[in-house]
Amino acid sequence: MIQAFAFYLFAAVVILSGALTVLSRNPVHSVLWLILAFFNAAGLMVLVGAEFIAMLLVIVYVGAVAVLFLFVVMMLDIDFAELRSGFVRYGFFGLLVALVLAAEMIIAGGAWSAGSLELSQRAAPTSGDLPNIEAMGALIYSKYLYIFEAAGLVLLVAMIGAIVLTHRERKDVRPQNISDQVKRRPQDAVRNVDQPVGQGVEL
Repeated sequence: MIQAFAFYLFAAVVILSGALTVLSRNPVHSVLWLILAFFNAAGLMVLVGAEFIAMLLVIVYVGAVAVLFLFVVMMLDIDFAELRSGFVRYGFFGLLVALVLAAEMIIAGGAWSAGSLELSQRAAPTSGDLPNIEAMGALIYSKYLYIFEAAGLVLLVAMIGAIVLTHRERKDVRPQNISDQVKRRPQDAVRNVDQPVGQGVEL
């Protein structure tokens, strides 16, 4: 009874906060609603026994990604009128994508209720005695090690690409020459003058 109540509570808050994330006029409020959705999704993961995914949702998504979004949104000078005009302009396309996603969820739910799929020989069943995190670690670092490393390489390429795209050489600024700064002597930068009293300073 308490499990069903907790499930419906977490699910309702996730749906409500997800809708408010999209419909909020203020981007800061949208990020805060997104954080609430992540917390309740973590609660759902705890209910189904996936405590590792729940921990990832709280630590990675709430503690890093959503907070980073929040700081970026607060630091940027956002034109809310332009955002609202873009929302109206691409409203039909967004509605089409939402309908496609809803249809996929309905099909997935119908396939799940129809019965379980037959597992192939390539599946990696685990013992029910192992904890969730230990079982995932054993699979990731043994059977799926190459896939795990390939995912790391994809993330590395994405990080390098983001750095290359943002590191643009500007023509309107003077670049810093480190070698000239290191080779500069103190007597080249400072001049000692015996200035008489009552007279101005000659530049």
